[in-house]
Amino acid sequence: MWDHEIRAMASSHAIIAASVFMATVLPAVVLPGFSVYGSHLLWIYSVSGAVTAVSVAVFWLLGITPPTKKHTLGYKLSRLFRSCLYFFLSCLFFHTVVVLYGAPLIESALETFSLAVLLTSLTTLRCLCVLGPNVQAWIRVFSRHGAMSVWDTCLQITVACTVVGAWVGAFPIPLDWDRPWQVWPVSCSLGAMIGFLTGLVAAPAWIHYHRKQLTYKCK
Repeated sequence: MWDHEIRAMASSHAIIAASVFMATVLPAVVLPGFSVYGSHLLWIYSVSGAVTAVSVAVFWLLGITPPTKKHTLGYKLSRLFRSCLYFFLSCLFFHTVVVLYGAPLIESALETFSLAVLLTSLTTLRCLCVLGPNVQAWIRVFSRHGAMSVWDTCLQITVACTVVGAWVGAFPIPLDWDRPWQVWPVSCSLGAMIGFLTGLVAAPAWIHYHRKQLTYKCK
């Protein structure tokens, strides 16, 4: 029933995953001394920028982004402004949550905020692309049995994998191994990225193998 959407989902995820690879490889070729560990913040913003640009383009081309009810320029600018505002507020939200989970409040604040930007680019941005700046729709999707389409289910899986990956990535930090990837927030950002890439693969695969059991309420 949803084979076309699943194929489109898998293709879009492959493009987004390729953007992560290119955002990691190209700076290493162009910039001397660039590495995931050595210039970690630069890597975070490189990946965040690539995922943001490619995701917006891919979802717009696929027509996944909800159409605007009004076609006036003012309404479109208002929608764009609200999307940017939600993105920024999400960065502050993730920053606060990470601090509450034990990250330094003042020391390494830039590193913590950079991790928040990465998490926002991998999670909130997808909500904006799929659902638009509609908090009620976000709450509906992440409530029990709230998915109304395969893209809602995909959103649930990718966001969950990303957040869990970042959380698991924090476990090695207190261990006395003295490894370069234990420096804050390397392991958390790597965990989030691994979780995100896992979600990109797992979402279309899970939906494909369970498509006969999936039922959605009408919007």
